[in-house]
Amino acid sequence: MSGALLLQSLVLGVLLGGLYALLAAGLTLYFGVMRVVMIAHSAFLILAAYLAWFFTTRTGLDPLLSLVITVPLFFGLGVMMQRLLISRLRPATLTMMSVLLTFSIALLIEGTLGFAFTGTHRRIRLPYSGAHFELFGASIAVVKLIAFGLAAVSLAGLFVLLKMTRFGQALRATIQHRDAAQLVGINTDRVAGYGFGLGLATAAIGGTALSLDSTIYPSLHWHWIGPLMAIIVVGGLGSIPGAAIAAMALGLGQSLLQIPLGTTWAQTFFYIALFATLMLRPQGFFGGRLAQRF
Repeated sequence: MSGALLLQSLVLGVLLGGLYALLAAGLTLYFGVMRVVMIAHSAFLILAAYLAWFFTTRTGLDPLLSLVITVPLFFGLGVMMQRLLISRLRPATLTMMSVLLTFSIALLIEGTLGFAFTGTHRRIRLPYSGAHFELFGASIAVVKLIAFGLAAVSLAGLFVLLKMTRFGQALRATIQHRDAAQLVGINTDRVAGYGFGLGLATAAIGGTALSLDSTIYPSLHWHWIGPLMAIIVVGGLGSIPGAAIAAMALGLGQSLLQIPLGTTWAQTFFYIALFATLMLRPQGFFGGRLAQRF
């Protein structure tokens, strides 16, 4: 492998890792706050991508500007979904039943998108879609850099929200010990609703970032749910920093393996990492104390 090709793969891996971290952040929040396995998260990502495509093609609104509409919309939808559906599940069977419930929601979203937009593949065409620039011999697509920047800003904002606000303290307390949080006066039901809304808000941002450089179609969410689940398991369920580290590691691994194996086979790296984690360290390689500090 030449030095230039290695550099290109490393740059692409970092950009992919940043995007993967954003896409997986919501899944970590759902499980950390409520022990909900949100199978429909990737379907909401594709829904957000379709909304970005719709606003761009029908109104000429840049996908990044459409976030002003989609982020509050998804946050409100998440709060309603938690209060009307998730909160009605019995605590004893919450994790298992949440899989069935959110699987049904994913099918509903896929069917709705198929009905509204058909199965035709869609892609956003922007003035800067084909733009590239060189950095130390590596060619970087502008849309990939924008998606990475959007992910970095969003994750930094999430970090500030969770570490430096009263809501963040309440959310972290709920993640670490729900019963103890209730004893000190935290309204854990309200926190759960807002946490779920925050998770869907990250889906709105992630789906928009994904739409900048991806062809979308209604069933695309099945392609994403496996890798995203692998990221949060490897990172440690409920650990946002762990998920970010795992996303970066898996993104780099996938990018480096694309050279000898090709794009299709390189994605098996996610499932190999998932299997190794379940066999060697079921709690995740980057969870534990890292999750508690966050």
